Amino acid sequence: MATFENLQVFQSMSRSANARLHNLAELGSGLNVARWSNTHDARDYLAPNHHTLSCYLSGGTSTFRRDDPSRKGAPDRLCILPAGHQSAWVINGDIQLAHLYVDEEQFALTTVTLLDREPRSLQLAEATFLEDPAQAARFRQLCALDWQEPGERLLASSLAHDLLNHALLTQAGQRQGLRVRGGLAPQQRRRLCEFIEQHLDTPLPLSQLAALCTLSEYHFARMFQSSFGLPPHRYVLARRLTRACQLLRHSPLPLGEVALACGFASASHFSNRFRQTFSATPGQYRAAFQALATR
Repeated sequence: MATFENLQVFQSMSRSANARLHNLAELGSGLNVARWSNTHDARDYLAPNHHTLSCYLSGGTSTFRRDDPSRKGAPDRLCILPAGHQSAWVINGDIQLAHLYVDEEQFALTTVTLLDREPRSLQLAEATFLEDPAQAARFRQLCALDWQEPGERLLASSLAHDLLNHALLTQAGQRQGLRVRGGLAPQQRRRLCEFIEQHLDTPLPLSQLAALCTLSEYHFARMFQSSFGLPPHRYVLARRLTRACQLLRHSPLPLGEVALACGFASASHFSNRFRQTFSATPGQYRAAFQALATR
């Protein structure tokens, strides 16, 4: 999972004498968020290893990309900087903006589960000063939360996932000039996804998953990584935690029963894994969304 130390766009902003960091938070699941202000500056982003979604909160009317100086920013304008792309910016005047940083593993997981596509076959389209009122409203909701308060940080994480989902649904397209080789066949990938979803409450050893594809464990693990963008054990854990979040939000099951329903050996194991991912306990997660429902 990416942290702020190895998020290249974040580090580029941090090195600026003119940019000021107002808030930041690790939201879990490879999602990190920061709110910045900047003035009279120039920033270059050189092929970052993560995706960045941004929204101008105020100002920006004199901000432009060096390769397209005629187009200027504005409040509620959105930018998408995909991993591996380069861009250079000139900031004239004052600007307030929010960044959502998405690591490649979370991008891959969302691509598989949301679009039923191989992550390596898709690319997030670069966008500059995009107008999307619904997405801008999500960013503003995100920035209105107190990211340091555990319950509100969990709500922020939910909004961040919504932002990523929307970007994938509207801005992802077929990767150009790529011949996809190796990996699992689409039918194998779908069979695995369905089998895993149907058996999240049971142990899912690598040998069992490999047998579904009639492959050795070694070859299966390599081909799974190629097709899913992350190792089998990390995919299964992510799906267990996603199921747990659904149950915590929409069912009255005690925490111990949620743990068993999602394939965790014990409530303590479940709590530890949940806290490692979301920086909160399952009980705090449930309480945060119950409080939201009563607002």
